[in-house]
Amino acid sequence: MSIRLVVFDLDGTLIDSRRDLADSVNALLGELGAAALDLDVVTGMVGEGAAVLVQRALAASALPPDTPGALDRFLAHYSERLTTHTRPYPGIPDALDGLRSEGLVLAVLTNKPQRATRQILERLGLAGWFSTVIGGDTAAGRKPDPAGLLSIAAAMRTAPRETLLVGDSAIDLQTAHRAGTAICLARYGFGLHLDDVRLRGDEAFVDDPIELLPLIVRFRADTSSVPAPDTSRSRT
Repeated sequence: MSIRLVVFDLDGTLIDSRRDLADSVNALLGELGAAALDLDVVTGMVGEGAAVLVQRALAASALPPDTPGALDRFLAHYSERLTTHTRPYPGIPDALDGLRSEGLVLAVLTNKPQRATRQILERLGLAGWFSTVIGGDTAAGRKPDPAGLLSIAAAMRTAPRETLLVGDSAIDLQTAHRAGTAICLARYGFGLHLDDVRLRGDEAFVDDPIELLPLIVRFRADTSSVPAPDTSRSRT
């Protein structure tokens, strides 16, 4: 079978959202009387959803991770900054256009809340390329639970072995391994920290979005290395 469906992560894969996320975190911390965190510190906390980001930021600032109302306040600050500085990575529009022109179905799977995800895609002119979008606050749950990825494949009538997940983090890697899809990790993103992650040798990497189309052409030529689902670990 060949790759028919390409599912993208959002932050660190399609868009560079670091500054808007950090500014929103620091607006929350300022309200709570804490000092601002450096951009790189906040960036390292991104990837597992808004609730986890807020908990990590509070803990790093010596504040109770369960501070009442903190998540809602962060989301309010972020809703005002969704696309203040956030932009698609250079080459993303051309890459998406090339993939669609090859007849591939495109989708988005992110741990960012659904509403914010859709607003960002619309504002940045990216929404039209994607057949479906699933956020981290939907019934599908959050990565690395593979349910969202598998539900997209099922909705698109595509087998997991015909699906490629493009992401930038260990969370994306684990999601693909658990779902039995192919995985491509974007080294140009900001979430690629794999020091403690088990690589199996069948992962693909790109340093620029423009490399995605040639990569998928290679996958279409030979997908024999796409792994079976990983059932050895919990899916929670």
